[in-house]
Amino acid sequence: MDQYRIAVIGAGPSGLYAAAALLASKQPVSVEVLDRLPAPYGLVRYGVAPDHVKMKSVIRVLQKPFDPAQVEFLGGVRVGEGGIPLEELRKHFHAVVHATGSSVDRDLGVPGEELAGSLGSGAFVSWYSGHPDFHGLAPVLEHPGVAVVGAGNVALDVARVLAKTADEMALTDIPAPVLEILRGSAVTDIHVLIRRGPQHVRFTPAELRQIGDVGNADVLVHDDGLLAAGVDEPEDKRQKQNLAMLTEWAANEPTGRPRRIHLRFLRSPVRLVGENGRVSGVVVERNRIDAGRVVGTGEEETLDVGLVVRAIGYDAEPIPGLPFDAATGTVPNEGGRVVQGGVPVAGSYVTGWIKRGPTGVIGTNKGDATETVAALLEDLPELPVPPHPEPESLRKALAEYGVQPVDWTGWLRLDAEEVRRGGVRDAERVKVATMAEMLEHAREA
Repeated sequence: MDQYRIAVIGAGPSGLYAAAALLASKQPVSVEVLDRLPAPYGLVRYGVAPDHVKMKSVIRVLQKPFDPAQVEFLGGVRVGEGGIPLEELRKHFHAVVHATGSSVDRDLGVPGEELAGSLGSGAFVSWYSGHPDFHGLAPVLEHPGVAVVGAGNVALDVARVLAKTADEMALTDIPAPVLEILRGSAVTDIHVLIRRGPQHVRFTPAELRQIGDVGNADVLVHDDGLLAAGVDEPEDKRQKQNLAMLTEWAANEPTGRPRRIHLRFLRSPVRLVGENGRVSGVVVERNRIDAGRVVGTGEEETLDVGLVVRAIGYDAEPIPGLPFDAATGTVPNEGGRVVQGGVPVAGSYVTGWIKRGPTGVIGTNKGDATETVAALLEDLPELPVPPHPEPESLRKALAEYGVQPVDWTGWLRLDAEEVRRGGVRDAERVKVATMAEMLEHAREA
């Protein structure tokens, strides 16, 4: 075989790190990266908060395989329902690497969660990040109170974006319709509900520090006096840094800033209450820690909020044609090799969250992809030759299923339009946030 054809499904960090590892192997491989959106970069583009410009700079690394055209990009290609079936795709490649992530928000599992104004952080973050699937979400920000449930960085991102001024957010890539909703926001109090104590949180210290730097909001710590009484210092370095910041903030009094971020420790939501089908409050139970376990005390209070955003993690959706473990939200695998009934599925591999679950940071995907690619390269000589390995055969198959892919040049046209819009608003770029507009600019002659 002169050249092995590899498809990577998903143009986020996990998929692009896999593509880069395949190229670095110096093996005779051709790599095509498929994504259902016309834009690459996945979670970096649609999951990193708009004001985290430094974190988004990893795009310079992720785009390298595309610059000298070593890897082909096929955007706007849905694999599965509504697009090209996985079975058909396999006919054109020796191996397929699935890097589609985990995109389903976990539920709180409390009464009232179905009310309008109850959202998952994945949906909320995708909305303010300009993901075309969530363009129409348009959350109502007419109530002064918002509750954010969670003790991770995503919860802090949501709180920070809601606390900042619209003028500050205008300097980011946030789409124009989102900016207008934020500009009209009536939110004054953002309550972050954290089920454990301040000594237990595992925020990234840099992320926690950023909410303290929001000039438009006071940060108020509600911890039942734990910090004032003194708590045992944790051994973990990050937790120590967090504890030092929280201890300092616990002494803060409101200074009269327009907004307030309330960090409410040892609190869990037990039900959402509503009026006319919309969230009008959240009932919160006070907790205590007993032998390391969180135990509810039965003491409840109701917070006056019109929006509840749960940031408690994600699950994956099954990939048609592959085995799926609902308990872990992953495709069963051994070192990235998809296995079914203990037997490897020839030519099928996974990397990223669909492989290991929704854990780790962006950089975690690099080592993960390296492991998967090593397994794939080891298997290459034994993989069956696909019936249609010619590149033009895939284009014909896509056309038969009504799929018109966006190539790298098309993405660069869309990219140029976003940069142009950014220049109008004194930002680096402003995202195009509807699928129709994205395709219009990507396919423009």
